[in-house]
Amino acid sequence: MPDNHRSRLLIVSNRLPLKVVPGTDGKATFEPGSGGLVTALAPVLRNRGGTWIGWPGVNAEQLPDYLPELMEQAGAKLGYRIRPVSLTQKDVKLFYEGFSNEVLWPIFHDFPSLAKFDPAYWDAYRAVNRKYAEAVAEHSRPGDFIWIHDYQLMLVAEECRKLGVDGRFSFFLHIPFPSLGMFLKIPWRTEILRALLAYDLLGVQTAWDRRNLMECVRSLIPEVAWRGRGRVASTSLEGRDVRIGDFPISIDYRGFMRQAKNQPVLQMVQAIRKNLTGRTVILGVDRLDYTKGILYRLAAFHNALVRYPELREKTTLVQAAVPSRTGVPQYKRLRARIERMVGRINGQFTRPGWIPVHYIFRSLSREELLGYYRAADIALITPLKDGMNLIAKEYCVTNVDNDGVLILSEFAGAASQLQIGALLVNPFDVMGTADAVYRACKMPANERKSRMRKMRAAIRKQDVFWWVDSFLRSAIAKDLSGFPALDEYSPLTPAEAVET
Repeated sequence: MPDNHRSRLLIVSNRLPLKVVPGTDGKATFEPGSGGLVTALAPVLRNRGGTWIGWPGVNAEQLPDYLPELMEQAGAKLGYRIRPVSLTQKDVKLFYEGFSNEVLWPIFHDFPSLAKFDPAYWDAYRAVNRKYAEAVAEHSRPGDFIWIHDYQLMLVAEECRKLGVDGRFSFFLHIPFPSLGMFLKIPWRTEILRALLAYDLLGVQTAWDRRNLMECVRSLIPEVAWRGRGRVASTSLEGRDVRIGDFPISIDYRGFMRQAKNQPVLQMVQAIRKNLTGRTVILGVDRLDYTKGILYRLAAFHNALVRYPELREKTTLVQAAVPSRTGVPQYKRLRARIERMVGRINGQFTRPGWIPVHYIFRSLSREELLGYYRAADIALITPLKDGMNLIAKEYCVTNVDNDGVLILSEFAGAASQLQIGALLVNPFDVMGTADAVYRACKMPANERKSRMRKMRAAIRKQDVFWWVDSFLRSAIAKDLSGFPALDEYSPLTPAEAVET
């Protein structure tokens, strides 16, 4: 049994780390989630007797009467408590599809023309954040460490404080934070910033994000003065210290290494290579989203085939687009444009025995994804803007032969860590990206291996467990004077990090 006198960890995210699956017999079951966040935080939650709060993925109108029993079963299997937040269909439409993804997502990714500033969205966003705060109030106790995640839930700490919740509140933003000029376009900009300052620690992905957030606060809330240098700064507000730091999220290095060597993955690699014998395989993997730069990427590959004829019949681009928000009109239009461009490239260059672009529009199984990583000679990861982009890191880690090349957008958060080995490109520069494709195809083996070794070493040093460790260390730091740089930390287990 967990020690009830130790501080507990509460994780709060938009979605729970599981998926509720309706059954044909009218009964629902659940599937445990996966991914870096779950992998990193589950051991901490199990050790501390922690709780994960979030939406179960099923609207309140569809929730089974036995949901509490189902959540108890899930908690028993996962080793920590699961507490659902009930959202109606209207909540999901206005809060998630509306404010989160039609206001915050486009603005934070520098697409203001796609933003829709509907006041009803803002009202729903506040109301749903209040629901999450009420769940925290119900399931927390004084002194708990409450870690809230991502752009959907920026107001939760402020709402918790209004409810009198006594805890330590931290927040991590997984997407970029915009520049001042972009952030000013949001009508509720000051309310959002003041809500963020209700946290004790604010974590972002990169130094750029940290500087952007600090600059927005300086401009809109001038009474706030930041102090300190380095990756963690602080300010005093209403008798509290508020810290802000950049903590680049990562992946489970050892876990991906092990999985990349599994027999099903190796069989997948053989099947891919057999189908593409003699070709240099370039891989793009993305969720279908306008921020991922797929159209510019296809244009760059087309440009490379036009300007470098020696790549024809020797190079194949495999572009996987995982379906996302398929009911949203702009995503339907994006899919149609991608498919038209693929058709044009293939129509112009296809020869007997060679199709230049293999386009996949579906979700990939874990084995398929790892198989494509290992089979690819080059990864072409060119988002127009991305908080981190873990695909780039996954490709490097699974490249166990150190023989791949990463072409990476300079606007991906991962660029700051992987620039030591990646070919960085401006994804809007079609010709520059095409030149990088040609360079990658012709790169000598010794250069490929040297670059890949450096990137893999960097990821191994700062994996997802380092991320949790560094964030929690900053969250419990009492005195920022002489606060060590993140790469100076001595090893600390996640369990130790949440000790009071």
